[in-house]
Amino acid sequence: MNEGVSAVLERAYPGARAQLKRRILGGALACFNEQGIEPTTIEMLKERCEASVGNLYHHFGSKEGLVAALFFAAMDDQAALREQRLSGAETLKDGVAALVYSYVDWVVAQPELARYVFQARSAVAKGPHGAELQQRNRMMGKALMAWFTQPERVAQLRAWPAELFPSLIIGQSENYCRAWLSGRVKSSPAQYREMLAEAAWSSVARPVEG
Repeated sequence: MNEGVSAVLERAYPGARAQLKRRILGGALACFNEQGIEPTTIEMLKERCEASVGNLYHHFGSKEGLVAALFFAAMDDQAALREQRLSGAETLKDGVAALVYSYVDWVVAQPELARYVFQARSAVAKGPHGAELQQRNRMMGKALMAWFTQPERVAQLRAWPAELFPSLIIGQSENYCRAWLSGRVKSSPAQYREMLAEAAWSSVARPVEG
């Protein structure tokens, strides 16, 4: 388990008493990224995590619980960086850049977790923790809308449906990050973060009249 992943898991499950849980999550991350979520068995997890089947079920309840716990730990870490960057943004353009930069910077810092998040989202959404994912997404959406819909900011946005804006702001960065993580492109997303932020701003900013 690399230092970046260790740091994320330590933030999610701090302290000596959670050491076994962190080790299981780190081993599971490697298994899921190498084998895929569906093909990975409890026996494979037991061997990779150096833990008993009893340990796995005690801490996570099921394989689906383990998949969800790892997914939510990653998403919470990404959200913390996003909230930190957004809290320091003053203008609407700064806010758009904060969303893009935090997304790109997290993926570059945590490529193994980012790969996992991309493959796990559907499994979590369709599994027993799907309702929790929906609730988290609603809460995130409300927080973003509260920031972006302040009157002085709304006036600068295109008069388009609000539900479009997350895709317009993050979609291009997400697409490039996926290509980078899969090896389809070689240049790090960090190299293009300013361009991606400018493209996002162009997508959502109300055109200047005249």
